[in-house]
Amino acid sequence: MTNTPHCVGATPGEVLTDLIDKPVHIELPRSSARRVATLELEDGTTFAGRAFGAEISVAGETVFNTGMVGYVESMTDPSYRGQLVVCTYPLVGNYGVPAQQKQDDLSIVFESDQIHCSALVVSDYSETHSHWASGQSLSKWMEDQGIPGITGVDTRALTQRLREQGSMRGRIVIDGHTAPEWRDPNVDNLVAKVSALAPVLYGEGAGKPRVVLIDTGAKFNIIHSLLGRGVEVLRVPWDHDIAGEIMDNSVAGLMLSNGPGDPTMAGKAVASVRGALAKNVPTFGICLGNQLLALAIGAKTYKLKYGHRGQNQPVIECGTTRCFITSQNHGYAVDTASLPRDWRPWFENLNDHTNEGIRHAYAPFRSVQFHPEACPGPVDTAFLFDEFAGMLRR
Repeated sequence: MTNTPHCVGATPGEVLTDLIDKPVHIELPRSSARRVATLELEDGTTFAGRAFGAEISVAGETVFNTGMVGYVESMTDPSYRGQLVVCTYPLVGNYGVPAQQKQDDLSIVFESDQIHCSALVVSDYSETHSHWASGQSLSKWMEDQGIPGITGVDTRALTQRLREQGSMRGRIVIDGHTAPEWRDPNVDNLVAKVSALAPVLYGEGAGKPRVVLIDTGAKFNIIHSLLGRGVEVLRVPWDHDIAGEIMDNSVAGLMLSNGPGDPTMAGKAVASVRGALAKNVPTFGICLGNQLLALAIGAKTYKLKYGHRGQNQPVIECGTTRCFITSQNHGYAVDTASLPRDWRPWFENLNDHTNEGIRHAYAPFRSVQFHPEACPGPVDTAFLFDEFAGMLRR
């Protein structure tokens, strides 16, 4: 049976409810200027559209992002490694892609040196881009980096399906190409694919407190946020043994970065965190770093049904009425019930009440599931970097 979101006599709600019940095949009006492409989900649902970017067929995990802007920063976020990202905001590409700009040898435009998502799925790709900072079109940028996109997809119906059924394997097949094998990126150690290959020191200066950043897929703005507060940052690979830095007292604190995939795959990083906690090193984790800290203290993590991805997630500080709007990008969460003695939940998601942060009752160890560096997104929680920097100096 074939349904479309424009069924005569049916309300949008009735159509979307019907879409959830069974695999469907959806086609929307689309430009004939681009090659036909199809998004296939593992449950049999297909969405027909047109290709943009690189005309290659790919497979990965299909997830959705609720942000209205920020596709450049999101696509270069290593936490999206191996994923087909569905943009819920309908119009994408209208402001193009900015020209490269750097500070401290790190981009201030992109969150890493490459696109990490496997593909982009949009309702309406803007063929014309216009912005004072634009350097090229989104399609050209994606083509140069070998990343495909598909436009003309009913992303409202697609997002509804992913919310109800959960994130699932998907693949984009260009007309005339052989369909790639289904792939679940979470069975791989994605952290090892996105981490730095060797230690790098940023912001070196006399008298500055030094933070070791365990790079499990760190966004550049985490480093910028630390450097802006007068902190020296030693960025190390995910499997780097930090015992030497801790023992010679050159380290004032430990930062655990964001990153992709299943946190249990990053066992060496967890071991490093455990060693730092034993030495009472002030520790702050972000996103995947929240999960790594939890694993290091013996707590558990689990996979969310469809995750949190966007710049509009409300969180509340536990024990208070302080609410913040946050930027998030993760598919796993900490099991609050598994926290050991002297550990407390710090923040909670107001949409589904999942954990958004943990902290020790009296030791200088804490982490958050959201992004206080928020690039893109609101800066409501940027003060957490101020608190961490103050902790280092004390």
